[in-house]
Amino acid sequence: MWDLIGLLVNTTVFAATLRMATPLLFTAVGGLFSERSGVVNIGLEGMMLIGAFTAVAVSYFTGSPWIGVLGALAAGSLMGFLHGVASIKYRANQVVSGTAINIFAGGLTVYLQRLIFKMAGVSEAVPRIVDVELPIISRIPWIGPVIGRQNPMVYLALLTVFAAHIVIFKTVWGLRLRSVGEHPGAADSVGINVYKTRYIAVTLSGALAGVGGAYLSVAHLSRFVEGMTAGRGFIALAAMIFGKWNPIGALGACLFFGYADAMQMRLQEIGIPTQFVQMMPYVLTMIALIGFIGRAVAPKASGQPYVKEG
Repeated sequence: MWDLIGLLVNTTVFAATLRMATPLLFTAVGGLFSERSGVVNIGLEGMMLIGAFTAVAVSYFTGSPWIGVLGALAAGSLMGFLHGVASIKYRANQVVSGTAINIFAGGLTVYLQRLIFKMAGVSEAVPRIVDVELPIISRIPWIGPVIGRQNPMVYLALLTVFAAHIVIFKTVWGLRLRSVGEHPGAADSVGINVYKTRYIAVTLSGALAGVGGAYLSVAHLSRFVEGMTAGRGFIALAAMIFGKWNPIGALGACLFFGYADAMQMRLQEIGIPTQFVQMMPYVLTMIALIGFIGRAVAPKASGQPYVKEG
């Protein structure tokens, strides 16, 4: 019994939890901005996938993984903007628009993968963002092994969470964002540009999802693998709901799902079937949603196109 507890509760697992949670954090915070503005973004999975591929492609041609991350941010922004055009300007069904982006991203990345790298399934290796060590923190017992030596994008994801919390709840623009998501008509009546606010939020959503995908391909790995997001965009969406549309809540949910992902490696060591272990993060996602979806209240205007009167 104690051996099992020691296997699952140790610094190695907690360090892996942070790494597994990082792409979810970027994407969940991105989805949070979009939904706070009243636009549902089901396309997070596709935006992550586009970001993952773009990061590798740009790194391949430039030799710099950080430029690759910027490329992923730009590609994700473009996909977010396209979702915004369909959802805001043309008032298309937001779920259908997001689903179309997911299907489009899956096909486009497969095509470009074979066009650029002349390989099926996986790209050539590219430069990777290497881990860094925090001089003082890395020497602190327990804390050091967990957070003292991580990839820079892990730290960036944590900073993004707290920055998002400040922006949404402590700034004038954040107040406008929340008002647009709760009652766009009232926001419009006091001079807030509902359309502009939603475009910014959805574009930012795509940008962060793209960066989440870039982490998978040029920080966690050093290559692109077809379909490598493996449903993480949907898990990030679940984490956002589980966290009640709050960045700090989303952080806790992402760590929960990240821990489930990290446990895969440990549970396989004690003979649990691989197939069962691999489905655990998704099973826990469904359990979490079943248990909390009824208690989480979305922004009132979420999913509702806005038509300016007059």
